[in-house]
Amino acid sequence: MPYPPLVEPAENLSVDEVRRYSRHLIIPDVAMAGQKRLKNAKVLALGAGGLGSPVLMYLAAAGVGTLGVIDFDVVDESNLQRQVIHGQSDIGRSKAQSARDTLREINPLINVVLHEERLDNDNVMDIFSGYDLIVDGTDNFATRYLVNDACVLLGKPYVWGSIYRFDGQASVFWANAPGGQAPCYRCLYPEPPPPGMVPSCAEGGVLGVLCATIGSIQATEAIKLLTGIGEPLVGRLLIYDALEMTFRTVSVRKDPECPICGKNPTITQLIDYEAFCGVVSEEAQRAAAGSTITPRELKEWMDRGEDIFLVDVREPAEFEIVSIPGATLIPKGEFVNGSALEKLPQNKRIVLYCKTGGRSAEALAIVKGAGFADAVHVGGGVVGWVNQVDPSLPSY
Repeated sequence: MPYPPLVEPAENLSVDEVRRYSRHLIIPDVAMAGQKRLKNAKVLALGAGGLGSPVLMYLAAAGVGTLGVIDFDVVDESNLQRQVIHGQSDIGRSKAQSARDTLREINPLINVVLHEERLDNDNVMDIFSGYDLIVDGTDNFATRYLVNDACVLLGKPYVWGSIYRFDGQASVFWANAPGGQAPCYRCLYPEPPPPGMVPSCAEGGVLGVLCATIGSIQATEAIKLLTGIGEPLVGRLLIYDALEMTFRTVSVRKDPECPICGKNPTITQLIDYEAFCGVVSEEAQRAAAGSTITPRELKEWMDRGEDIFLVDVREPAEFEIVSIPGATLIPKGEFVNGSALEKLPQNKRIVLYCKTGGRSAEALAIVKGAGFADAVHVGGGVVGWVNQVDPSLPSY
């Protein structure tokens, strides 16, 4: 259903703004009133990365008057395959500052506000309260639940997007929308997936141009909500398959028993989202306690000729990029289904590693449960090996 515009129109457009936005002004659905609403709008983008890049660039070009950028990271070379708001000369710079400079080049008539900090329970309500809507470009579940809950408590629309390899999803969650029937993120995903079940883009990869597709859809939804045109993705989940080049939508209904937006909410304030989602399972945490070594310790063991069996639990494509010398590839999935155990020698100490340590901790729990009591894993994984032991190797 259509919704009223989120924003009241600004008093006027300057001559420069009329010239710049003329192609909007001649669209009857947008026209002068719609463009004035965009000028008066304040939108916060969470992340200046893969999704944040097209979101910010197109909202800036569209004339959204105030764009907030929250990002505490720096530009890395591996970002440039998809994070098109940054360039080669920005490597090592603050992502927020790099994004601001690009946005000013696209449209000097708008205001860009930087929040160079990690979003958490202490600052989220204060930051969000200054914006009309939130566009989420993050890729971890703890942040998504934090953002959803804060938006519900503040009554803000939440424009959500998700990407992985060749697949993308987008929706608008707005539990406080007129009519009282709109769902929130928890209505669609009441519980996070088990720790380690869903790989991040850093672990599983993402086709760079997928970000442009989903990000531009998010920017479109933001513009529709701000100006009150069209039918937003409220109550609908858009699913995109880039390989098949198909789009489909499924209905998402408000859950009357939702713990935050249902009839009798049990969540009335922010909770501990890291604990709710879990970075790794409790079993993995117990297994890793006292059984984690550093990359430097592994190097010392190897130099001393310790009798170890080094196992890389990543995927074959990752193993092709970089590996620790002497490692045997046994993907984590084989530990989960049990087939890996018969490949492990009984007379050697098992040492597991992955990219940064999460997956190897999960595999370690399985290995210890199978009786390999002295098994360990490498905290920091192959990335730590590159940083601490052999910087000549590539990282990803």
